[in-house]
Amino acid sequence: MSTVKVTDESFQADVLGSSQPVLVDFWAEWCGPCKQIAPALEQISEELAGKVTIAKLDIEQSPTTPSRYGVRGIPTMMLFKDGQMTAMKVGAMPKQKILEWLAEAGVAA
Repeated sequence: MSTVKVTDESFQADVLGSSQPVLVDFWAEWCGPCKQIAPALEQISEELAGKVTIAKLDIEQSPTTPSRYGVRGIPTMMLFKDGQMTAMKVGAMPKQKILEWLAEAGVAA
């Protein structure tokens, strides 16, 4: 499984209605650090398939959701469980740090 594209229209069903945790990466095409973490997120989506869904939301194409959740800088990663945002990180991180953050938030590898 690879990353899932999410939009303002699909956010309710794909993220809030998901039966498993969803890490949402708020990003934009022009954002260098967003592009830096993209390969790590792809790898994590493969490694943790069935445990967490990695979703990407383009803030340019879907501006409503980021403003609803107070996204001010990108990349911003938010973890949602049972329809609630449970953890957030702002800025690019190496893959290992993302995995550690997920583990701290209760998503075990």
